[in-house]
Amino acid sequence: MKAALKRANDFAAELGLALPLLLAPMAGSCPPSLSIAVARAGGMGACGCLLMQPSEIEGWVAAFRKAGEFPLQLNVWTPDPAPRRDAAHEALVRAFLANWSAPIPDQAGDATPPDFAAQCEAMLAARPTAISSIMGLFPSDYVRRMKTAGVKWLATATTVGEARSAAAAGADAIIAQGAEAGGHRGAFDPADAERSAIGLFALLPAIADVVEIPVIAAGGIADARTIAAALTLGASAAMIGTGFLRCPEAGIPIAWADALARALPEDTMITRAFSGRPGRSLMTAYARATLAPDAPAPAPYPVQRGLTALMRSSGAKANDLARMQAWSGQAARLAPTMPAAEFVSRLWSDTQDLLS
Repeated sequence: MKAALKRANDFAAELGLALPLLLAPMAGSCPPSLSIAVARAGGMGACGCLLMQPSEIEGWVAAFRKAGEFPLQLNVWTPDPAPRRDAAHEALVRAFLANWSAPIPDQAGDATPPDFAAQCEAMLAARPTAISSIMGLFPSDYVRRMKTAGVKWLATATTVGEARSAAAAGADAIIAQGAEAGGHRGAFDPADAERSAIGLFALLPAIADVVEIPVIAAGGIADARTIAAALTLGASAAMIGTGFLRCPEAGIPIAWADALARALPEDTMITRAFSGRPGRSLMTAYARATLAPDAPAPAPYPVQRGLTALMRSSGAKANDLARMQAWSGQAARLAPTMPAAEFVSRLWSDTQDLLS
């Protein structure tokens, strides 16, 4: 236990943190206010930059740094190849979605993500403590430039093979993402996100045994018991996402926050119905409906994300959980409503008590 605490405290010091807890970079659910609160308590703030243009990344970082020069992680997906389009199938998806929102425009599926290279430049220009990858690895030249700038690379892995590849490519730490995690699965191959759903407490020690760099545990962690277990199994830090969503600084819709408090592990599901990429969501009415035998299969990412945009935004505005993109990890019921800084402090105090 003493060795686990020392390993965690040493890694925290390496990142400039007072304690080894990191906010997960949840795209669309990491406002500066949440990251500032976590950072002020001694953890690491985070921004999921997936949906952000370079100017928006710059603006978010500026808002975060108004509060002080705290450690920060920025995150972006590595892009998939362009999807194969199927106009006839997309028409079926639009017709299905019309049951949940206003009619979907014919061109809704044409929406494309921001330019990946431009996002990478904006993140590097911001000089955060770390930049994390998910869905794959960064190009070798970008990794070289990160290291020259003194920015650490945290690479998300959902299998031992992915962790080995990331370590060989120069990652400074591995984020071991268990299948319990809410939101999108970080598998390099989209098919593996559904086929190879490995739980954190099987994945974590397996990765820790084969890489010589620190491992950050992610997925199903939302209290001191799970943090202590992760550190005991070889993690050097814990990353928490869903556990922070009910904190007031997160600002998510009330219906989503209330549903998280009631959610048992079996009340979540891995689904491609929101974006075309597998992610863990609450089992909402829409998510369940997509499992019906006569429901069309989701379009590929990012086409499906474009097709569902109207439904998702109208659901959020109406506080209607049925139509909302309500990502959730399997430990959602542990998420408290207390201020994020208080939550961070309590988590680490209780974890030290368990390990001492």
